[in-house]
Amino acid sequence: MATSTRQQIRANYLADEYEVINGLIDEAALSDELRTSISSRAANLVRMVRHESSPTLIEKFLAEYGLTTDEGVALMCLAEALLRVPDSTTIQALIDDKLGPGDWSTHLGQSKSSLINITTWGLMVAGKLINPLEDMNLAEILRGLTKRLGDPMVRTVASQAMAEMGRQFVLGRTIQEAFRRAERYEQQGYSYSYDMLGEAARTDADALRYFRSYANAIEHLTPQCISEDIGENPGISVKLSALHPRFEAVHQGRVMTELVPRVMELAKQAKAANMGFNIDAEEADRLDISLDVIEALLADSALEGWDGFGVVVQAYGKRAAPVLDWLYDLTKRLNRKIMVRLVKGAYWDAEIKRAQVMGLASFPVFTRKACSDVSYITCAKKLLDMRDSIYPQFATHNAHSVSAILEMAGDQAGYEFQRLHGMGESLHAAVKADSNTRCRIYAPVGQHRDLLAYLVRRLLENGANSSFVNQIVDTRITPESIAHDPLMLVEELGSKVSSQLITPPACIFGDKRRNAKGWDISDVTELAEIESERGQWQRHQWRFGETVAVLNPANPTDQVGQITYATTTDVEDAIETAAAGFAEWSNRPAADRATAIDRVGDLYEQHAAELFALATREAGKTLVDAIAEVREAVDFARYYAEQVTDAGDLKARGIVTCISPWNFPLAIFSGQILANLAAGNAVLAKPAEQTSLIAVRAVELMHEAGIPAAAIQLLPGEGKTVGSALTSDSRIAGVCFTGSTTTAQSINRSMAANLAPDAPLVAETGGLNAMIVDSTALPEQVVKDVIDSAFQSAGQRCSALRVLYLQEDIADDLLTMLFGAMDELQVGDPWPTTTDIGPVIDDNAKAKIWMHCDRHKRAGRVLKQLAVPAQGRFVAPTVIRVDGIQDLEEEVFGPVLHVATFAADEIETVVDQINASGYGLTFGLHTRVNARVDQLTDRINAGNIYVNRNQIGAIVGSQPFGGEGLSGTGPKAGGPHYVRRFMTYDSLRVGAEGTGNKISAGELAKAVKAVNQTTAVDLETRQAVLKKLCNNSPAALDAEPSEMPGPTGELNLLSCVPRGTIICAGPDAESARTQALVALSQGNKVVAIAPGIEAELQQQTTLPLLAIDGFLDSAGLATVDGFDAIASSAATNVLSAYRNALAARDGPLLPLITETLSPERYILERHLCVDTTAAGGNASLVASSE
Repeated sequence: MATSTRQQIRANYLADEYEVINGLIDEAALSDELRTSISSRAANLVRMVRHESSPTLIEKFLAEYGLTTDEGVALMCLAEALLRVPDSTTIQALIDDKLGPGDWSTHLGQSKSSLINITTWGLMVAGKLINPLEDMNLAEILRGLTKRLGDPMVRTVASQAMAEMGRQFVLGRTIQEAFRRAERYEQQGYSYSYDMLGEAARTDADALRYFRSYANAIEHLTPQCISEDIGENPGISVKLSALHPRFEAVHQGRVMTELVPRVMELAKQAKAANMGFNIDAEEADRLDISLDVIEALLADSALEGWDGFGVVVQAYGKRAAPVLDWLYDLTKRLNRKIMVRLVKGAYWDAEIKRAQVMGLASFPVFTRKACSDVSYITCAKKLLDMRDSIYPQFATHNAHSVSAILEMAGDQAGYEFQRLHGMGESLHAAVKADSNTRCRIYAPVGQHRDLLAYLVRRLLENGANSSFVNQIVDTRITPESIAHDPLMLVEELGSKVSSQLITPPACIFGDKRRNAKGWDISDVTELAEIESERGQWQRHQWRFGETVAVLNPANPTDQVGQITYATTTDVEDAIETAAAGFAEWSNRPAADRATAIDRVGDLYEQHAAELFALATREAGKTLVDAIAEVREAVDFARYYAEQVTDAGDLKARGIVTCISPWNFPLAIFSGQILANLAAGNAVLAKPAEQTSLIAVRAVELMHEAGIPAAAIQLLPGEGKTVGSALTSDSRIAGVCFTGSTTTAQSINRSMAANLAPDAPLVAETGGLNAMIVDSTALPEQVVKDVIDSAFQSAGQRCSALRVLYLQEDIADDLLTMLFGAMDELQVGDPWPTTTDIGPVIDDNAKAKIWMHCDRHKRAGRVLKQLAVPAQGRFVAPTVIRVDGIQDLEEEVFGPVLHVATFAADEIETVVDQINASGYGLTFGLHTRVNARVDQLTDRINAGNIYVNRNQIGAIVGSQPFGGEGLSGTGPKAGGPHYVRRFMTYDSLRVGAEGTGNKISAGELAKAVKAVNQTTAVDLETRQAVLKKLCNNSPAALDAEPSEMPGPTGELNLLSCVPRGTIICAGPDAESARTQALVALSQGNKVVAIAPGIEAELQQQTTLPLLAIDGFLDSAGLATVDGFDAIASSAATNVLSAYRNALAARDGPLLPLITETLSPERYILERHLCVDTTAAGGNASLVASSE
């Protein structure tokens, strides 16, 4: 029986919401008469609460500052961060940010609580000191206060308000203080369950600290346990994730051998005291492993004869009911009696986001509040029927749920109610008085600065409009409305019972494009299927020739397969074949091409197990990384299929070379190829030598999808043979490249010398990627994101974090936590799911990275370094102290993190240092100060900016990826302009060679310097002036950012910014004028050079423009600095001279713009991704469940 119920739990993980909820309604089998009685009783209970008692301070606070108000959200964010910030500079910035914009005066006097009004007054004063009102009298008074008292007064007022808020949510900062505050309610017959504040441990030191905290609490609670009836004694709740830093399904072995004994020690201590001991419920991905732990604990004979072991079950989960069945079966099998606390659930918004991000088939939780309420009632009925071996504990603040339990119970024996400290007090006081029920108060204990996660969950649960805590104090809502039967609502919804406002995981990118299928390795059933399927490929050898043996980088004795490299003859044959392939493919109807490209994604999913195995054995990727690799490739296929067009102005270019890297051997490889196929081009693909096998399988699947063999040909081989030939043949129409900056420069020179001057080079190159962390950031979150950003994939990502800047006030503590978290990482063979970090790709990479680390170790700068296996191409994850990004001469492409510190007032200087490196790929920022986000993201020159999250794992079509400066050419892969770049469009060709005086390098330098000293004009002025000059000026792409689709709880904005200074080189006045107007329309500064151009444009003094009569000499383009692109419609030989001069430069690859009428060629793309849940949950999502 236990096996079948466990299977049912797993089957319900992502089950259909309609089927699950209707099954629960059928199982509850509540009669119409009983349902009517429940609602009637609940309405009467609401009236009783309103008439005979008053709300608690917290209930009043939530009513006044609900999450529908800007002030409520601001307060939640302020409370989350303020009490942990050590320095006054950052405290002031945080207060300015949260209190300044708030309209606190609208709340003053609105509450019936004097303390709420006093707190509001304090917040209002603090806010007005920051943002004075226009009312001169009040403003003058407040400015006078500011002048006399200064910023410290503001900090004091706000800090005291937040401390008071913390005091209301936390029973005591220590267990002793909590005892003292609990006495009043204990004398009224209430009992307590104490929760020691703290979330998941990041380090073993954290876990041991939490363990000591729990043990200390049990020790101090023991003298209070004086009753033989355990239900009358105090209890304690523990979080398993707080007691082990790797409490994850894939680490089941460690959990059972390390965590279980730790929990058992606490449980035996609680048993000796005759105390309740509850295992708290956590996120859905921890449920299965939690049940393993619970069974192991209960099966131990040391706990025989003790009825105090408890389990918390969350009713919002689709598995709640079968979990109760399993627990009941377990008690019978082991002859135990346990307690079960039934709660609605505390991680709902995070579960919704996780399912969307991971591409799961459905959600593990109900998407509508009414469904959770129905589940709660059904589970309550189950528990009441299980009282022979389970003591139910009903934790709820909902009058309908309470009334349902009272009606279903029939008598008041054998169960208790529970409420949160400070909440539901009036409700349960009324129930206790009327029905003589037991009630236990769940009370958090800990420092106010540790309040974050608990506070956010409570505010999200009870601050939403639909919560009983919120509604009970809002007398505009009738008792009957509050007591409405949720079963009736669910029945009325019928098949539309799932929330229509919450996007299913498959649809987060819209109706036209399906999200890539996800594989959840925390799901035991799915992991077993993955292991079975990929296991068939664990010893397989792929043979695509017989010349070169391909070895596993983690285990050189494992031969993955064999391959034969292409020769120069093969390249020549392929180019000739591609010409026919181009004709065939480009002439296919767009719909047919789109279908074939989309089909590639489907085939990748069907062959995922084989691709997982190849990614692991050939490229050294862990299963987590292999899954992400396949999903990204699928996303590329489906996204680019949408980009296929038959638009008349857009034409395919011809034959394009795609040169892809080894670090994303399927995703980037596929993305390059499929984008060009979407454009109608034929492709010659050269994969990295190290990962050619997976490329062969990908191309085979492309052919199977219906793409002609002549349209996509694979040419594996060495760069000096294959790569050189494919980038120097005049029949090649363009090159797509991902790799090092140095190689991109070499390719650019070869193309300039041999290909058409308008042949595009789209290059995504390296980066010296930085992250800044200020003192408002949550350390636990920072550590997780730093670990992911710096060490996932063994640091072999273009986007990986290389330089971490920590505010000096928090640096020591944060590094201690980081080093502890690093100690928990497992480096080794990437095939086992327990491995976190695999090998680097080859011996050259290994030697180069070790040399860098050894040099810094000799200088005494290595702060942390892990051990690695002796066999295989492994490099130790290492942390090195540096003074700043300027200490790095080049990117270190491996698991090496460099750390620097900065003072609070130096943060803008740090950004300038990062910009000075010349690289601009990814940038990370951790802060709770919104104004700082705006300030720094506007200042940084980086293609992809991430706020309060890790800085890796860009999602196709949601977070288009690519850098600027030394980090790439643009446009962004997976973005709206990418496919267009591989097509010809909007060209204005004058064809002239240019006449007039040649503008020398000296004259050009002088002109560029002069225009760079001019001031850019604002958008409104720019558009007004251009309208006078040109009736059909292009729309300004930099006017507004575009919000990209994606998961909930995340803001994704794609912005266009001016390239900078553009040389518009005509060659005649008309073409130079047109180029200048397009460039100016996008916010650039312009130097226009052409015969007669001064007469055309020089009278225009408002815009940042300088016009020079003459013809641009190409020599100046090789030496003059200060410009960012050149636009020209000149003859081919002139364009070739310009292209060669630009290619001769060191530094960033500057573009020659020949599509002179296309505004997107004059801009750079930047993407901003913000985790909007980081500092306050997802209030807007909670509203969607109502």
